[in-house]
Amino acid sequence: MESLGAFLKSRRDRVTPALVGLRTHGSARRVPGLRREELAQLAGVSAGYYTRLEQGQAESASAQVLDALARALQLDGVETAHLHNLARQPSGGRLSEPPPEDPHPRVLALLQALGDTPAIVLGRRGDVLAWNRAGHALRAEHVDFEAPADPDRRPSVPRMFFLDPLTRDMHRNWSEVARAHIAFLRLTAGRYPTDARLAELIGELSMRSPEFATMWAEGEVADCTVGTMELRHPTVGDASVTYQVWLQPDSPDHRLEIYTPDDPASADALQVLVGGW
Repeated sequence: MESLGAFLKSRRDRVTPALVGLRTHGSARRVPGLRREELAQLAGVSAGYYTRLEQGQAESASAQVLDALARALQLDGVETAHLHNLARQPSGGRLSEPPPEDPHPRVLALLQALGDTPAIVLGRRGDVLAWNRAGHALRAEHVDFEAPADPDRRPSVPRMFFLDPLTRDMHRNWSEVARAHIAFLRLTAGRYPTDARLAELIGELSMRSPEFATMWAEGEVADCTVGTMELRHPTVGDASVTYQVWLQPDSPDHRLEIYTPDDPASADALQVLVGGW
């Protein structure tokens, strides 16, 4: 899905010499960011070793070397964790079919206790494992409410974002939220490099959505736990909501996503929405 070398190169391309205090002496440059030898110098490793690492020819990299590269590339905590995950991947690892995901009874009880507050439970690949009536009405009222109960019919939020015109039209800040989905998918891919369903999802979206392919190639990675969705809802019109993600101790891969209005007009819109079922 993604190699250590590809991620290192994408991060190297975004760091300019000026950003890390390197002088270039006015020479013409053929790379957008740091050269390999410049990054190696900053990280305190040999240029030859770093080149082999980026080209996938080095057997392994120690945690100390990875941390030094992360500091030189100015990676944040999530990006650094992703770097370590990629370095731990076995070479030539085989994909395997993961078992179906089931939401824990405690998270289902919490979901119901939220009442009219819109919420959904997401699996690690972005599949909707469950939602309450308000969450369904807010996020995907054109989808069968019962679909998450069947593993073969579960709505995939990434697929809806890139392949479903209704979902796209509903988000006024589609590009921003779509990039957040891609950044989290990349983080998940680093954690689960042998997940066949995840590899299939990324491959399908790369083939069917040029926008996904372009955004994926940018190499962004993030653990998206809070953000804003600017909606143009087909039933209640414009609304702005904040999403907050709550991780589940019983199922660490599952995320309870809760939506709250950002202003009085949006609160009124949600009230109208939940009063319509």
